Amino acid sequence: MAEGGDGAGGSGEDRFIARFLRPIAGSSAALGLLDDAALLTPPEGCDLVLTKDAVVAGVHFFADDPPASIARKALRVNLSDLAAKGADPLGALLALALPKGTPDAWMEAFAAALGEDAGRYLCPILGGDTVSTPGPVTITLTALGSVPKGAFVPRTGARPGQAILVTGTIGDAALGLRLRQDGKAAAFAGLSDEQRGHLLDRYLHPQPRLAIAPVLRRYAKSAMDVSDGLAGDVAKMLAASGCGGRIEARRVPVSAAAAAAIAADAGLFRTAITGGDDYEVVACVPHALVHVFTAEAARVGVPVTLIGETREQPGLDVTDAGGHPLDLGAGSFSHF
Repeated sequence: MAEGGDGAGGSGEDRFIARFLRPIAGSSAALGLLDDAALLTPPEGCDLVLTKDAVVAGVHFFADDPPASIARKALRVNLSDLAAKGADPLGALLALALPKGTPDAWMEAFAAALGEDAGRYLCPILGGDTVSTPGPVTITLTALGSVPKGAFVPRTGARPGQAILVTGTIGDAALGLRLRQDGKAAAFAGLSDEQRGHLLDRYLHPQPRLAIAPVLRRYAKSAMDVSDGLAGDVAKMLAASGCGGRIEARRVPVSAAAAAAIAADAGLFRTAITGGDDYEVVACVPHALVHVFTAEAARVGVPVTLIGETREQPGLDVTDAGGHPLDLGAGSFSHF
């Protein structure tokens, strides 16, 4: 992302960058967005952690969502990946594909919100690329983070006999999406305005669990963020680790709003546990460390809940109160 010298005023892209993106690229590593690359020095004694996620109109957000919300979601889904690896943010590279004729007001709101979140989460925008597209709005970020050497929390470290824990609550975003799609459904009729607002906000605005990163580094053997559905993502993590496990459905934490919707329509529990966009963190921790892990997570403001246990036998069971496996279908969202 460089502002060049195409005539006295530069190209249209140069002017776009100067107007909307240079003001939010405050880190010296961004070089004022005047070069074709950023220059970043990793913290001493740390490994780099890199992740990339894209969000696309009609897939990850509604085309008429507020541009500020789209910007926040685009950054936060990447920060969620860093958090699950025990990493602290260093910065992000932005690739922005916009249809021709996108109003300046849209870009002004998008850039302002992106800049605010970059400051809030200490993840400056370091550069990237801007292009026009005949297709939907597409935003891709590459987030860079750091962990002390050897402290990276892999997806592959779970072993049989460990506890499975998850942060926050599960299913709010998936139910918020369902509410957006069918707000008149009977399951939502009895919800208060506050409960409806909670579900809708959780879909629009993920809350990356960066505060728990140092706790994961100390105690978790395996972790990943829950982006495609709790059941499916836990199954992926355990398969990558070469083991299996069990989740007790009654232990899965849900918010008061989600609980109210599920009470009205029991089938929505399947939506909650298999739907995407939670952006919580699931981790495997030795049983002997669960108490201190939970206590330290609480001290940094992140609630965690014990939901199950790993085992040698491959596969994942989600069991009901009687210990019988539930049929959850595919278990998670998949793009392909």
